[in-house]
Amino acid sequence: MNRLFDRNDNLAILIAGIFAVIIGLGISRFVFTSLIPNMLEDFLDITFAGILASLNFAGYLSGSILSIFIKDINQKVILFRIGIFICIINTFVLGITTNETIWIISRLLAGFGGAMAFVVGSAIVMTKLNMESKTKAMGIHFSGIGFSILTTDLINRAVLHFSNSWQISWIVLAIFGIIISIYSMYILSFDKKVDTKIVKHKFDKSIFTFFVIILIIAYFTEGVGFVVQGTFLPDIINTLPGLQGYGNLTWTLVGIAGIPSCIIWLRLAHKYGSVNIIIIALALQAVGILIPTFTNNIYLNLLSGVLYGGTFVGLVGLFMTLGGHLSKGNPVVLMGALTTSYGIGQVIAPLYSVYLIEKFGNYDYALYLTAFIVVSGIVLLLFAKKFQAHNL
Repeated sequence: MNRLFDRNDNLAILIAGIFAVIIGLGISRFVFTSLIPNMLEDFLDITFAGILASLNFAGYLSGSILSIFIKDINQKVILFRIGIFICIINTFVLGITTNETIWIISRLLAGFGGAMAFVVGSAIVMTKLNMESKTKAMGIHFSGIGFSILTTDLINRAVLHFSNSWQISWIVLAIFGIIISIYSMYILSFDKKVDTKIVKHKFDKSIFTFFVIILIIAYFTEGVGFVVQGTFLPDIINTLPGLQGYGNLTWTLVGIAGIPSCIIWLRLAHKYGSVNIIIIALALQAVGILIPTFTNNIYLNLLSGVLYGGTFVGLVGLFMTLGGHLSKGNPVVLMGALTTSYGIGQVIAPLYSVYLIEKFGNYDYALYLTAFIVVSGIVLLLFAKKFQAHNL
């Protein structure tokens, strides 16, 4: 038991890290998707929901880019705590008001706070872990993305079962966030100020080879592929004939499938090459995106949730790991370029989606375009492989 409250114990660090992911991604972002069907009934319309999602990702993008360039670990701890506070406050706000201006500001700030909690929190976890090889341990940490979806969805469903109020769900989730944040902030800190040597790297444009540029563009297509289902999946399923009410079950399966995905995909990449595995994961994601457009079969549509959850978490790990390998010891600029590309895709996708949904009265054309963009990323990577001298 004492291990769980030891700031330097690896188990405690991993648990605290997963709690931070639940706050930064689950409470601050993914539960919005889980609650969309209920909020559409009496508050949101689909266009405003898409705008809010886009703003949330814009806030996350700005926070992610900022976090990349902060090297001092003591500053990271401060930003991490600020991010946790922002996530919880803005979650609570959504439960007590339906003022649209406040919601706009809140979703933007929640995105920024989420980046501080997740990106900066992950950097602290990486720093604090005391082991020779941290790769497997970080795979466990990133499984927290799946846990964040599953945990917040189960809490949300329990609250809705007893109260039938999405506003109470936001308040309960904020309270839950406060409880787990106490442990997370205690463990993910240091007993004393850490002396850090900040290494400055000169900008090296030689890392931006033809292959790297293609990789950055491909990661943009994955940002698009991630966000459409990540924003609308429960409502997509609920709108299919005969599947009303199955949206939340599908979203639950997304969380379950996401838990082991990063570990599995990274192991496959180590054995068969990162690019090959990225292509396979993108192809499976594209299939999952298209399933709701051609069938209302319950089992196939539940499979679409599994394919989504089983690919998007792993793809983040695959792209970032490959980017680190190609960065020539200077990951900051390349990671920043990859993160920016992915983030632009996240911001754009909800906006074109709501336009197509309003125009055609269903999700089909938004899903067609999304799948086409993801497949374009596959084609680019297949083409780029020819210019890579060695197998990655």
